[in-house]
Amino acid sequence: MLHQSTTSSVIFGLDPLWYAGSLFVICYLLIMTDRLNRAIIAMLGAGLMVFGGILTQEAALKGIDFNTLGLLTGMMIIVAITRQSGIFEFLAIWSVKKVNANPWWILVVLVLVTAILSALLDNVTTVLLIAPVTLLITDALKISAYPYLFAEIFAANVGGTATLIGDPPNIMIGSAVGLGFNDFIFNLAPLVVLLLPLTLVPIYLIWGRKLTASRADREHVMNYREADAITDKHLLWQSMLVLGLVITGFAFAHQIQQQPASIALFGAALLLLLHNLPRSAQEQSKQVSKAFAGVEWVTLVFFIGLFIQVYGLETTGLLELLAHEILDMTEGDPGKTAIYVLWVSAVASAMVDNIPCVATMIPLLQSMEVSLGGTEALMPVWWSLALGSCLGGNGSLVGASANLIVAGFAEQSGQPIRFLPFMALAFPLMLLSIAISNLYVYFRYL
Repeated sequence: MLHQSTTSSVIFGLDPLWYAGSLFVICYLLIMTDRLNRAIIAMLGAGLMVFGGILTQEAALKGIDFNTLGLLTGMMIIVAITRQSGIFEFLAIWSVKKVNANPWWILVVLVLVTAILSALLDNVTTVLLIAPVTLLITDALKISAYPYLFAEIFAANVGGTATLIGDPPNIMIGSAVGLGFNDFIFNLAPLVVLLLPLTLVPIYLIWGRKLTASRADREHVMNYREADAITDKHLLWQSMLVLGLVITGFAFAHQIQQQPASIALFGAALLLLLHNLPRSAQEQSKQVSKAFAGVEWVTLVFFIGLFIQVYGLETTGLLELLAHEILDMTEGDPGKTAIYVLWVSAVASAMVDNIPCVATMIPLLQSMEVSLGGTEALMPVWWSLALGSCLGGNGSLVGASANLIVAGFAEQSGQPIRFLPFMALAFPLMLLSIAISNLYVYFRYL
């Protein structure tokens, strides 16, 4: 409900509900245009929530999900340090050589590597690592990078669906509902295992037979030495140790009574310690700065602004009104609500971005919990939201942060991914994955 402290302070005496709602819609539209950086839009919107009188500074800080931010920050630091060892380039070269530099099977391997890394790390971090390597390989084979990058976008979002840390929406849902690493593995990983090969079928029908390379170019790639990619073996073992401990910590988070953010940040601190222990104070400063430079601060700032905006909406009572509308449409039936949320979140994520979509839906669904029969009755709805938002992110270039990162690499390489041609292929494939998810949710939960 609307906080009494805000009703009298809204700028120009405007209706707080309309002010907050209109501000949020405008920010959405600006994000869709991709004319301004999303972090700028999110922070401006957050500022206008405060200066417009919807929130005080203290209230705005309460709306920020620090568990989500901490988890992302910790994992980004770990990956930033780990990548210095060359392990990710090693994996790419090793994988390519295992399929004898066959263009189609390279795509399959890169899809599998992308999906697995997205599940274990996160999809944003994964594409940051895989996309440059992909461009290197396709350039060496003198073939178009587009089919590979397209497939990797899908693989990143599908693979990221499987775990708590794989995709930002899952992190947000897990934090809000108290779901652990194992919960996501148990409930979503089986569907991901099914979806991944099914995703490759239409990609093969579209591009598979067109992916050819000359014998000379394939031999050139086969001459790459994967061992040369490893630049620091000591760091590699340190990174693998810490990453293993962190993933184990995620798996047993409930048992050890720790939040994922604490585990990730402690893992980052431990790896920083191991990596810098033998160095001088001056060299430590350089290495720590280098590690922190690998953090996607733009993404984190975007999150902060978004959390504040959504909390502003929540305080006005707008989300509660929307919840009542959904309850009326679904007649308060948890099963109908789950299916409705699955499709709505998928389309909304494709049209805008899965992060603000989930940030909006979480408090909305929380307000519906009692009406739908409590926490347990709402669980199918939460899994539907996770599936709809993560898979829906494949529907367009703005659907997920990973998509935009890949598009940025493509543009830098002179092979830009255009919005409408991408969407013409991606949106139908996304709808296919949601239709399969619909069947999964129905038969498993309803």
